[in-house]
Amino acid sequence: MKTSYPIPSGQSTLADAKTRLNIHGIWRHFNLPGEPRTSCKSPFRKDRKPSFSVNVDGTLFNDFATGESGDAVDFFQRASGLSLKEACRKFIELASGHFTSPPRAPRPQIKAATTKPVFPAFRTGTAADFQRLANLRNVSPDAVALASGRGLLKFARLKNAEAWIITDSARMNAQARRMDGHVWPDIGAKAWTLPGSQAAWPVGIGEAENFPAIGLCEGSPDLLAAFHFIYCENRETDCSAVAMLGAGLSIPPDALPLFARKRIRIFGHADDGGREAIERWARQLETVGADYDAFDFAGLHRVDESAVKDLNDLTSIHSDDFETERTLWNLLP
Repeated sequence: MKTSYPIPSGQSTLADAKTRLNIHGIWRHFNLPGEPRTSCKSPFRKDRKPSFSVNVDGTLFNDFATGESGDAVDFFQRASGLSLKEACRKFIELASGHFTSPPRAPRPQIKAATTKPVFPAFRTGTAADFQRLANLRNVSPDAVALASGRGLLKFARLKNAEAWIITDSARMNAQARRMDGHVWPDIGAKAWTLPGSQAAWPVGIGEAENFPAIGLCEGSPDLLAAFHFIYCENRETDCSAVAMLGAGLSIPPDALPLFARKRIRIFGHADDGGREAIERWARQLETVGADYDAFDFAGLHRVDESAVKDLNDLTSIHSDDFETERTLWNLLP
């Protein structure tokens, strides 16, 4: 968090204070309920099940039900109810051992979803569906069939348009795109996360349970592309693909343990949001002992000479840029 607020003479800077005071200390100071963990209940509202996370070193928090997240100063502001300017000052005082105050009552509760969403009826795709989608996304129809066979791809008619849907057996999350590639007119976007979805749920993580290696992708098109390369490189028996349907999302606490002890390659987009997502997911994966790395798209170009920015772009790679040493699934011997 950036701040330009003046610091009283003789006191440390905000950056110095952050090295001495973390969320664990703030939690104890305000005597908040529960304990800060990588998967815990929110101290600020009633939580039926854990939907809150504090990373191991206590520098970051994330509330998956409300979307709030931030560092130790943001957590202090949330706990104290102070303005940002005053919270910065008081944070420094507390880190220096000068600030004491009684705990503040939590803010009004925000209820989190307690039931699974009810989605429209989806259908299993036909060979014609697979071919049409393969043509749209420039992937193999056999790869589309593989994604369908894993239970991650469905089809339906939604809003008077034929659509392909990425979801999984958990039925916590579903995102639809039109088969004609056009935007949904009422939302002005190509991707439509269906109402009631837990948008941060990593689609396919349950289905990846019996596979030692996972390709962690950003978005629905990249999930199909991941299966394209799994199929092309004959890794169907040891690799699976999982999709986070948004670069700004964090892996929820109830899904994070499912990545434990897996070999994971992250395919984030080659932009600022993608790079931030890679760093965020890597920090989370480290807390559960996952062995991870990230694929680098640098220097790769599509046949139209544009730079490769994501995994789906890689299906249109220029032949001169093909590199056997940068095989996507060289995760396992």
